[in-house]
Amino acid sequence: MSQAIEPTAAGVRDAIARGDVAGAAKALTDIIASDRRADWAFIDLITLLAGHGRHADALTLARRAIVAHPGNAVLHDQFGTLLSEANDLPAGEWHFRRALELGGPKAAPLANLALNLMQQGHTAESEAAFVEADRLAPRTLRILAHWSKLREVQGDLAGAERLLDVAQQASSPDAVNLLRAQYLSRSGRDAEALAILEAAPAMNGDGQLERGRLYERAGRHAEAWADYVEGKRKLAAEAGGVTYDAAGVAAFYRSMLDFFSATRLEQLPRAGRRTDVPQPIFILGAPRSGTTLIEQVLASHGAIRAGGERPWLGELRLFVQRILPAAGAFPDCLASTGAADQRHLPTVLRDYYLARAEAAGLLAAGARFFTDKMPFNEMFLPLLMIAFPEAKLILMRRDARDVAVSMLSNHLSHGFNCAYRIEDIVRHLAATHELVASYGLELRPPLLVLGYEAFVADQEGETRRLLAHLGLPFEDSCLRFHEKRRYAPTPSYARVGEKLNDRSIGRWRHFAGELAPHLGPLETALTAGGYRP
Repeated sequence: MSQAIEPTAAGVRDAIARGDVAGAAKALTDIIASDRRADWAFIDLITLLAGHGRHADALTLARRAIVAHPGNAVLHDQFGTLLSEANDLPAGEWHFRRALELGGPKAAPLANLALNLMQQGHTAESEAAFVEADRLAPRTLRILAHWSKLREVQGDLAGAERLLDVAQQASSPDAVNLLRAQYLSRSGRDAEALAILEAAPAMNGDGQLERGRLYERAGRHAEAWADYVEGKRKLAAEAGGVTYDAAGVAAFYRSMLDFFSATRLEQLPRAGRRTDVPQPIFILGAPRSGTTLIEQVLASHGAIRAGGERPWLGELRLFVQRILPAAGAFPDCLASTGAADQRHLPTVLRDYYLARAEAAGLLAAGARFFTDKMPFNEMFLPLLMIAFPEAKLILMRRDARDVAVSMLSNHLSHGFNCAYRIEDIVRHLAATHELVASYGLELRPPLLVLGYEAFVADQEGETRRLLAHLGLPFEDSCLRFHEKRRYAPTPSYARVGEKLNDRSIGRWRHFAGELAPHLGPLETALTAGGYRP
């Protein structure tokens, strides 16, 4: 480190110690601008930004850092972590493996790789990476905790608890309270789980939500709601004070409706179908509306591979703006595709999406289709109709009151950070319903609307209707979806391993009083769905 940088580095450390995040960030930015060799400054600034909720800025900076320092293992590990948190798991995996190539076998990137592989459903590879990470850094809390989670999602609850026992010996009971409570709860030992959390000296946002869910199952609904509200408040603070930009969302939705008229869509070029690769099936809908259930049903069919939640459709919006920088903001920039020299753009968008799918292993031989169930993808329906005009589209519909309660009670980041407050959840659900309803009237997208309640009431009939929409023969395995061993990295991962049941239908009634002041915006959606007040 040069003498010119040393005093500034000391100043950065002092600023961080004082809690002066803005001052530390400015100092690090200045160091990077004056000395691109200062890889440590990139590392510290990425850590600082990510730790204070500025994930998009951290990701942008990490990408710059990799370009400036392609041989730095720590930067690859950081970038892999940020990509994984953004749900770009295959890209994250690549950078973790690159970190291990450059830096040699080390516990931290191995554990990060193991977690990434678990989230992709590659459980055997994940297990091997955890074993090696534990060998290199035995009795490390973080490694053991994530390793125990792998065992839990595989259904090995006894093995998960054994790993937690080791973790507890290496740290303290408080450090494993939340996981211990989750495993006890999944084993049906709710009273023991609740006792642990009620005795905890402190609780983070996730712990508060878990206790709320236990209160709810115990019939203590007022306490459950209080925990959901407080848990979400804590999670928003832990994420750097994130908020829902209602005005920004409204402006974006308005721009989509203003641009994508039926006449406009008819004038725009569309991509053709790639016949050489499996085709995407888009399962659209809000989180907690049944999208994971339907993906599990479809993945039980021999012709369909589960793709999970992929951010690629949303990425097309940014991709369009990058390749049409002089054509204005999205979606107005798409008007330029009316010119002959830009009419290939829909094909480029289609192939961008399929290239991402190929990198994720979803285009491998053995299936005709793969699923994409990214929540709220329906906002991009017109873009989807341009890039994949023949794609199979499924829109999940569920009582918005049940969806709202479920969104509040789980840690979610979908929907422009709308899930941290009940009023924002309701506002976003209502706005998205109105957007999709307008698309339906104007654009007539070829949607199969599948009601969650109707599916539960008539599983076989609705499954047959679903498969007919996809042009696939009925397979009895789709009725036995709960037998398919697969980790779906969403809050529903345990439930899709159970037989279909109606336990969560009408859940909102337990919180009718708390919901009542917020339900006004949902009246249109509830009426359209045939849900009684």
